[in-house]
Amino acid sequence: MRRLRVATLLLGAGLALSAAGAAHAQLGANDNGTPINIQADNGIEWQQNQQLYIARGNAVATRGPASIKADTLIAHYRKASGQATATTEGNSEIYRIEADGNVVITRDGRTVVGDHADYDMDQGIGIVTGKALKMTTATDVVTAKDSFEWYDQKQISVARGNAVAVRQGGRTIKGDVLTAYMVKSPPQQQAAAAPGQPAKPTPPPAKADAATPARNGAQPAAATGDDSKINRIDAQGHVVVINGPDIGRGDYGVYNAVTDICTLLGNVTITRGTDVVTGQYAVMDMKTNISRIMPASTLPGGTRQRVQGLFVKQDLTGGVPAGAPGTTPKPANGGSAGSTAPKSITASSAAPKGQ
Repeated sequence: MRRLRVATLLLGAGLALSAAGAAHAQLGANDNGTPINIQADNGIEWQQNQQLYIARGNAVATRGPASIKADTLIAHYRKASGQATATTEGNSEIYRIEADGNVVITRDGRTVVGDHADYDMDQGIGIVTGKALKMTTATDVVTAKDSFEWYDQKQISVARGNAVAVRQGGRTIKGDVLTAYMVKSPPQQQAAAAPGQPAKPTPPPAKADAATPARNGAQPAAATGDDSKINRIDAQGHVVVINGPDIGRGDYGVYNAVTDICTLLGNVTITRGTDVVTGQYAVMDMKTNISRIMPASTLPGGTRQRVQGLFVKQDLTGGVPAGAPGTTPKPANGGSAGSTAPKSITASSAAPKGQ
């Protein structure tokens, strides 16, 4: 049954809303009949004409193992769908929740924090914005400047604006936009093998509009049997991949979290210390610390761009590397100064680079 029990308004300042006074709403068959429970320290305001509940003061909305916490929660409700009967007359359902101030969303082993969240129950789409956006999972921490978006049906999270993903062990992926593909698996089992890496990252979903009802399903649960982890990350725009001494850069990147392999595409450079290798396509194996840089054709029938490497001789005495910018190499045994200059290697075939 879709039933709605409205908490009595608490008019006294500082009064806490008891569990018996919380608001509940049944969401329907697609949600397995799980109710939403809203609680707040300073009471719940019921605006019947606008069909709103406004919970203020350490407000919490929970549904099963998922929860949204904020200074203020605004729940939008409507008359429940379906033909009214003697037992369902007047029933209502919450279809959208907005959260403002110190937002914390938890579900399936992941936590998202921000300043504002808009959560759509119907579409399974949400957006979180704020100054210190962060998503934490069992193995990753992802931060962003502009927004976090969540697409529940596809299990996709999109971080926009100077997005950074840091995995256990210090591996780091940066980009203008990071699209994380999540998978669920019981804690005692390993995540299923990741799909093959595409030639080019799949574009992230269209940016969610904060004015449109949006949902944030990125929420961890302490007692759930499933754990949500990142299976793959697609990076777009000013991509940087850091793995120990190796730093890879490119226009696009695809990181496979299961195989620990990252593919870079477009204007690729990989540096280790003062050594630099450039190309158009690279595969970085972060387990073996072996990187392969390869050329790529610009157009069908076009000339393949060659791979180029610049390797600077290191000064083992602790001084500035020979041939480094701003230095003048000294001749060795009367030889020319060019004998210690950086060596440049150009090749059309794959140029392996590793330890």
